[in-house]
Amino acid sequence: QVQLVESGGGLVQAGGSLRLSCVASVSISSINTMGWHRQAPGKERELVASITNSGSTNYTDSVKGRFTISRDNAKNTLYLQMNSLEPEDTAVYYCKADWVWFYKRYAWGQGTQVTVSS
Repeated sequence: QVQLVESGGGLVQAGGSLRLSCVASVSISSINTMGWHRQAPGKERELVASITNSGSTNYTDSVKGRFTISRDNAKNTLYLQMNSLEPEDTAVYYCKADWVWFYKRYAWGQGTQVTVSS
């Protein structure tokens, strides 16, 4: 079973930066896609960014040019560098892993709170 542990959230002023980390309990080199999702109060969880094991990335429009997703397979760690943070980025950020082993499987982390003050 894959376990994911996020860290790096916190309180930051608008315009500031944070880097989120997600450490997996297994080698992530065999995980097809890893991603960051977020959920703000009263809103549905949304995909923020994803990265495949070949390095292809995808971002939601609202974070393009500000956030960068990366993965370090040697450290079994996924990152999200967030720059130029805005109050609208305030949410709980979740790490997710998607892979195939006979069938599609996935795992979620417990989430880390990001709060951006204006």
